[in-house]
Amino acid sequence: MHVQTLFRRTIQLAFACLVLVAPVFAQAPLEPAQMPQRTVFYLLWRGTPAPSVRAANSLLSLWDDPDFAPVRSALVENLLSDSKKSANPKPGPTREEIAQYASLLENPFVLGYLPESRGAAPATDAAKKKWNGIFFVYDRTGKEALLSKAVLQLRASEKDIPKVSETTLAGIPVLKVERTSGVTYWAEHGKYAISANEPEVFEQIASILGGKALSGNSLAETPAYREAEPLLHGGILEFFLRVPRQSEIASAAGPANNKKVEPVLDALKLDSVHSIFGQVTLEGSRTRLTGAVLGEPAPGTLFDLIGDGQAAPASLAFVPADAVSYQESEFSLVSLYTTAKRAFLASQPPEQQGGAAFIEAMAQAKLGMPLPDALALLTGEFASLQTVPASDDSKRTIFVGIHDKAATLKLLHFVLKDQILSEHERGEASYLTISLTAKQPGGSGVPPKLYHLAVTPSLVLAGSSSQALEEELSRRASSANALPSAFRTVRAQFPEKLTGISYLDFQKLDWDAIKEKLLESSSKSVSKSFAQEKSAPVPAIPSSMWLMHVDPKVFPRHLHVSTSASWKDAKGIHFDGWIE
Repeated sequence: MHVQTLFRRTIQLAFACLVLVAPVFAQAPLEPAQMPQRTVFYLLWRGTPAPSVRAANSLLSLWDDPDFAPVRSALVENLLSDSKKSANPKPGPTREEIAQYASLLENPFVLGYLPESRGAAPATDAAKKKWNGIFFVYDRTGKEALLSKAVLQLRASEKDIPKVSETTLAGIPVLKVERTSGVTYWAEHGKYAISANEPEVFEQIASILGGKALSGNSLAETPAYREAEPLLHGGILEFFLRVPRQSEIASAAGPANNKKVEPVLDALKLDSVHSIFGQVTLEGSRTRLTGAVLGEPAPGTLFDLIGDGQAAPASLAFVPADAVSYQESEFSLVSLYTTAKRAFLASQPPEQQGGAAFIEAMAQAKLGMPLPDALALLTGEFASLQTVPASDDSKRTIFVGIHDKAATLKLLHFVLKDQILSEHERGEASYLTISLTAKQPGGSGVPPKLYHLAVTPSLVLAGSSSQALEEELSRRASSANALPSAFRTVRAQFPEKLTGISYLDFQKLDWDAIKEKLLESSSKSVSKSFAQEKSAPVPAIPSSMWLMHVDPKVFPRHLHVSTSASWKDAKGIHFDGWIE
């Protein structure tokens, strides 16, 4: 099987593995302590949990609910879509066969990537090819016959039949599968199925699985992994990316591009980022998602793009006890600008660096002030709040944090001078009505699309109704910050200062309205597609669409609340959240 095809199908099926039932929680074929030191990336799936674990977990019990079957069927349809859309006349696996093959995900697997060995001899110009260090290992215990059947059928259904021959790598018989896109080495040997695109990678992974000791240190002994290890707790799903050093990336770019790449990497200070990782763990009824970007958050590094965090962001004061959803994030827009400018200048030869000044001049003409000054007016806080149980985005309020009300109003008047239809003052806020529809000579007869802003000393509120904004400000002025009880409970588990936080009450969503909106949107999309193809008649909705058959009540039956937060500390940026 071509490893890239396998990778695509693995990702597509990653969520589908929740539908499966395995007797035990298994160990991955390769744990970090068994992986070569130069491993850049891995994705571990440790197998589906026991039935008792699934029944207790809200997300898994939703997946297992008979009323959720249309969604599971839609996934199968999606897996079949590639062969249906392609020009390949050969039939692919049937829906029943795909459903059968999906049970392969009961067993653990690992997907990883090894960069080219530094000790490898330089290839001649004739032998040069793009390195593909992806490897895949699957524990095929109890699935030997089904796996072989799946691989043979997928290979036979390819448009161009690959050339298959036998060879030997790491002392075991291997199938060499040659395609126009590259070569894949595949073996089903003993307990494992192994796939890789590079003979060197295949031999190293197969040797480790065969019990041969690593020739050097393992990934688990590298500084990047040891830094992350205390935060990794053996999740059911886990990924880890060791961010390559600047020298490694420059070396991989080759001598011709090295001089272009290295200055940009220096400008971005990429070596300040050591690793990115995440995991999914099951904690009773809750599904927990955690992750982090670790490194050295010194000034001037990429970590500056995220703000330092706040204990009580300005928008939080508007969240009522009956809120449906709330999301807040904090960024440093000035740092984003300076980092992007620094990287741009590093990528340009001296004679072309005037382009940055030209772009800045254009921005200043548009904004009426230098771009850094305009960005400095914003605190970096962005938030949204939904207080009604509907799927209508027009009922959502957007918040943008500001430092200076007068300067922000001046900027808005300059940028939107031709679109501001009305303005009035009430209390501490200035209310602006803005037309988002471009003006047309003589008028188009189409009603303008209006949006409303309320500019306060610390925030700009945006919404589709001026009255709704006034009600938001009135509620803020007349009552203390109540917050939903579930939100308060979870908030206490996070650090004091957060760079982002989110809350969603599944029980307060109008699931019937959400379904209707999605159906309407899908219908418009289908109609537009048919119109572009000049096909007729146009069906309102495809009869196979799973939305038509799913019962919206299945969602609140299992899902209750989702809460998450992010924060920055001396080690990096962290994320933690639950679905229950």
